[in-house]
Amino acid sequence: MEVDSSVNTYLQTQQRQAPSELAHYFAEFEDLYERKIWHQLTGLVEKFINIPEAAPYRVGIYTEFVRDWQKHMNKVKLVLFALAAARQFDSIPEAVDFMQKISEQVDQPDSQDAFALAQLETAHFRLLLNDLDATRESLEKCQKMIEKFDSVDPVIYASFYRVCADYYKAKAAFGQYYKNALLLLACINVDELSVEDRVQRAYDLAIAALLSDSIYNFGDLLSHPILNALHDTEHAWMVTLLLAFNSGDIGKFESLTGNLQKQPLLMQQEAFLQQKIRLMALIESMFRQQGTGTHKVSFASVSAETKVPVDEIEHLIMKALSLGLIRGGIDQVDQKITVQWVQPRYLGKEQIKSLADRLAQWEERVKATSLQMSQTAPELFN
Repeated sequence: MEVDSSVNTYLQTQQRQAPSELAHYFAEFEDLYERKIWHQLTGLVEKFINIPEAAPYRVGIYTEFVRDWQKHMNKVKLVLFALAAARQFDSIPEAVDFMQKISEQVDQPDSQDAFALAQLETAHFRLLLNDLDATRESLEKCQKMIEKFDSVDPVIYASFYRVCADYYKAKAAFGQYYKNALLLLACINVDELSVEDRVQRAYDLAIAALLSDSIYNFGDLLSHPILNALHDTEHAWMVTLLLAFNSGDIGKFESLTGNLQKQPLLMQQEAFLQQKIRLMALIESMFRQQGTGTHKVSFASVSAETKVPVDEIEHLIMKALSLGLIRGGIDQVDQKITVQWVQPRYLGKEQIKSLADRLAQWEERVKATSLQMSQTAPELFN
C-alpha cells in the first residue's frame, strides 16, 4: 500500500491547528502510518477518540484518515471508530444511514461480529427516532447471531445489553430493563462512565426495581457500586427508599412518600408501591418468624406487620404465593398461614443481625434437644 499524500496533508494540518495537548497525536499518527505499523496505530487512534476534548476531530479522523487504511485493522475497531464519528452528527437519520453503510461494509464471513455490532448501533440510532419495531427486529436478529459465535468481544455484549435496556426503557418494561441494564454493567468498567451516565443509570435502575411487578429482591442492585452514584445528589432519597422496600419497612416508606412527587412515574404508581411494600413486609415477617421456629402464623399477626386489614390478608398471601415469594398454605378456618420457604433476599445490617439471632436460637434448640435425648435415652450417647 502506498502512503496517500492527502492523508499526510490532513495529519500535518491538524498538527498545526489542534491544541497542544492533542497535536502530538497527529504527529504520532503520521509516523505510524508511514511505517505501516497498523496494530499500534489502531490502538493509538482508539485512545485518541476516547479523549473528550477530541470529540470535534472524530468525524475527520474517520473520513480523512481511518478510511485509508481500514482494511488493515480489526473490523470491530473499525465499527467503533465509525460509531464515534456518527455520534457527532447533528442529524440522527444521517447517523442511521452512515452506520447502515458501515454494516454493509463489514458484512463479510470473517467479520460477522463487527457486522452484529454495527447492526446494534444502527438499531440504537433508530431507537432515538422512536422506531421501536425496527429496533426490536434488529435485536432479535443480532441475538441469534451472537448465540452462534464461538467467542464474543465484551464490547458487543455491552452494545447488545445497552440497546436492549434502552429499548425496554422506552417500552416501560421495568423488569426487562432492570435485567438488561445490570447485564450491561457486568460488561463494562463502571468507572469509565461519566458521572452523569452513572447517576442516570443508577436512577433508572432504582425506578425499574421499584416499579417492576416481578422484582422483589433488590440484592443485585443494592450490592452494586453503581448505586453509590446517587449519594450526595438530589436523588439520594431513592437509595433510602430501596432499602426501605428491601427490609419491608412500611414506616420508612411512608416517611418518604412526599418524595414520590419528584418522579411522575412513581407518583402515578403509588397504589402499586403501597401493595409492593406490604408484600415486602410480609416476606420480612415470614423471614423473622422462621427464626423463632414458628411455621404457622395467624392472619392477625400478618395484619399487624403489613398494616393490611385482617379481611384482606388472605388476598395478600395468595398474591405472595402466586409470585413465588413464599411457599406454604392457607388455613382459612383457623385463619393461619403455614410457611415452608421464603424467597432468598439481600440482607442489610439489621437483617444479618436477625439471621445471626436465628442461628443462635437454632443452636439453643439443638442443645436442648440433645440434652433431652441424653436424659431420656442415655444408652444412645454411651
